Amino acid sequence: MNVLFVCTGNTCRSSMAEGLFRHMIDKNGLGNEINVESAGVFAESGSSASNQAIEAMEKHSVDISNHKSRQLTKEMIDKADLILTMTNSHKRAIISMNDKALDKTFTLTEYAYGNNKSTDIVDPFGAPVQVYEECLIEIKNALNVIIKKLIEKNKEEK
Repeated sequence: MNVLFVCTGNTCRSSMAEGLFRHMIDKNGLGNEINVESAGVFAESGSSASNQAIEAMEKHSVDISNHKSRQLTKEMIDKADLILTMTNSHKRAIISMNDKALDKTFTLTEYAYGNNKSTDIVDPFGAPVQVYEECLIEIKNALNVIIKKLIEKNKEEK
């Protein structure tokens, strides 16, 4: 399974989601079954994760200091089995690039909690590290629910 996290610049939210999700799937024995990537709808390819994102992630024992941002491409959308966006506008941008992605593209909170719970993960770009930590907690809570769903799905398939 290929999972793609998408935000705006791929230096804050989606890079944190990718790093944390990779850490969580490895911890739960799913690392060999799930490939995780991230990209941004307006990313400058090759940029590092923001210093605040790196610092916030270190507090969760996850190192994203080697992360390099990537511009979202149609090929990435085609390759992904599941696309999780940080906002509804990111979701709309993906579907406008490839309308066949409709059935596999969700906001992070929509996929975790259902359609009526879909809310945007606010962009912490340029804010103090405390705002990044709050953003990360919001992402982590949603990912905890998603991991449980994937573990159950994995058990059913075996």
